[in-house]
Amino acid sequence: MVVSKVSNKFDSGDRCPEGGSHNIIRDKDSGEAVCSHCGLVLKEYILDKGPEWRAFTQSEKMSRSRMGLPLSFSVHDKGLSTMIGRVGRDASGRKIPQKKRIKMLRLRKWQIRSRVHSSIDRNLSKAMTELDRLSDKLYIPQPTKEKAAVFYRKSLDKDLVRGRSISAMAAASLYAACRFTQTPRKIEEIAQHSRREEKDIARCYRLILKELRLHMPVPKPQNRVPKIAAKARIGQKSQQTAVQILRKARRIKTTAGKDPTGLAAAALYIACLMNDENLTQKIIANAAGVTEVTIRNRYKGLKKALKLDI
Repeated sequence: MVVSKVSNKFDSGDRCPEGGSHNIIRDKDSGEAVCSHCGLVLKEYILDKGPEWRAFTQSEKMSRSRMGLPLSFSVHDKGLSTMIGRVGRDASGRKIPQKKRIKMLRLRKWQIRSRVHSSIDRNLSKAMTELDRLSDKLYIPQPTKEKAAVFYRKSLDKDLVRGRSISAMAAASLYAACRFTQTPRKIEEIAQHSRREEKDIARCYRLILKELRLHMPVPKPQNRVPKIAAKARIGQKSQQTAVQILRKARRIKTTAGKDPTGLAAAALYIACLMNDENLTQKIIANAAGVTEVTIRNRYKGLKKALKLDI
C-alpha cells in the first residue's frame, strides 16, 4: 500500500497488532492511520481538526485565522460573551427595517441582562467598570490593571467584598497591583480619583494583603525618577545620573528604611547640580509631593554616604 501524503505521526499512542510497531502515520488525504512498516490500515475516517483552507505564507495564515481576543480578567465575563451593538444597518450597509430593529434592540436588552444574571456577575461588572475608570485616570498599564482584576477576583472568591464597598475594594486591589508590579502610584493619588476616602482604601488594602498572603517587593527609588522628572521638566541626562546615584546608594545599603520618593527627589536634585540645571528644591519637592526638608535631609545623607563632591 502506498500512502499518498504523509503529514505527521499518529498521536493516539496506538500500536500495530501485526508487527508491534509504534510508528503509526496519519494520512490526511485518505483519513487513515497506517503502520509505516507493514502498511496495515489501523483506522479509517479520521477527523481532520485543522482548518478547511490552505495558506502558503505566514501572513496569509494569520489573516485567515479565526481566533478571538485573548482572555481578559479586567472584563467581568473575561471577554467570552457576545455583544450586540446598536448599529441600525446590516453587513451590506443597508438599513434594517423598523420591525426587525425593534426585535434586535429587545434581544440586545435581554442579552445584557443575561450577562449579569447572578449577584457575582453584577458585582464583577461594577468592580471592573471602576477599575477601568481608575486606570484611565491614573494611566495604569494594562498588565497592572489585569493583576488588579486578579486580586479583586481572589478577594471575591474569599468573600472579602461582602459588607464592604465595591469601589474601596477595587481601589485597594489596584493599589496592591501597583505595589506588586513596582508601578509608582501613591495611595493618595488613587484616593483622589476614587469615590472612597483614603482610610477606607487603606483598610481594604491591609485586608487584601493579610487574607491573600501577598508579599510586596521593596520599592525601588529609581522607579520614581521618570515621574518626578516629567513633572519638573528635568532633562534625560540628569535622570540617568540620578538613577546611577540611587543604584550606588542601594549597593552600599544607604536607602534602607527611607521613603523612595524622597530619595528619588534628592537624587534628582543632586543630578541637576552636577549637570548645571538650575532647579530649586521647592520645584522638585512640589513635583515629588514631598517637603523641602525631606529633600535636604536625603541630600545630606546621599552626599555623605557616596562622598560626592558637589
